[in-house]
Amino acid sequence: MKRMYVYIITNKKNGTLYIGVTNNLVRRIYEHRNNLFEGFSAKYGLHKLVYYEIFDDEINACLLYTSDAAD
Repeated sequence: MKRMYVYIITNKKNGTLYIGVTNNLVRRIYEHRNNLFEGFSAKYGLHKLVYYEIFDDEINACLLYTSDAAD
């Protein structure tokens, strides 16, 4: 099983939030900070990691991701 991360990034205090899930947190945050992909985080300048949680399997990470995104 892969270690998975659910993470939250923002652009500023009380700003826009983005919730994501990845198997490589360091790489993914690098991608966000350098706008390597067009999309929501690049559009709103979301570069600051404010929270992450580690999971030992993809199912539990995705369950938290989908429940947080729905709130």
